[in-house]
Amino acid sequence: MSWEQTLSPGAGWINPRLGTRFDEAGRFLPESGNTVVCQVIPGSPTEAALLRFRAALADLPHAHLLALTPADSWHMTVFEGVIDTRRDPRRWPEGLDTEMSIADVTAAMTARLDGFAPPPPFRMSVAAATPFGVTLRGLTDADEAAARHWRDRLSDALRLRAPAHNDYAFHTTLAYVKRALPTAALPVWRATMAEWTARLQDEIPQMALAPPAFCSFEDMCAFPPIRPLA
Repeated sequence: MSWEQTLSPGAGWINPRLGTRFDEAGRFLPESGNTVVCQVIPGSPTEAALLRFRAALADLPHAHLLALTPADSWHMTVFEGVIDTRRDPRRWPEGLDTEMSIADVTAAMTARLDGFAPPPPFRMSVAAATPFGVTLRGLTDADEAAARHWRDRLSDALRLRAPAHNDYAFHTTLAYVKRALPTAALPVWRATMAEWTARLQDEIPQMALAPPAFCSFEDMCAFPPIRPLA
């Protein structure tokens, strides 16, 4: 589903993370877990361009509907780990009890990465600007395949395969949108996303991303690394 379909005024959509990941004021709430990410490199042209785009988001009409993420948190998720608020067996590592503490399941998953041999690296580019941030794709078809190979290898090592494993869309989150837009706002938001898609594709020919690392998090504001993977 496109962002326009999700945020269409007639959809009646409310972000299911409202109240668990962030509140009505846009403050991020405790929601611990782990993940494998490539951090946006601080001080890079990529970070600078994304900062400009985030400022444009904040200037949109009805920008109060956004919960903007801090730049220190920006990353591309390579592989989704566990989240305390999603203790569904389909999204939990095989052989680990869904009642385990996040600290204990993270320790067990870290141990499963012993001896992990990193696949070849990959490069990413901007596919589109959206109200949620940017969607990403491999710089080439080979890069896209390499990024997805990482997902398969991590799934095998961690014994975790989410239902949307094959359909996962790579992205960098700059904002969470709380609810559907008013009718009058949609044309402005649509034009802004089209403008910034072109600008970011020009300004960021290749995303400046650190190599993948297994990280923990207490909320959506920071993703400290536990173990480098490449």
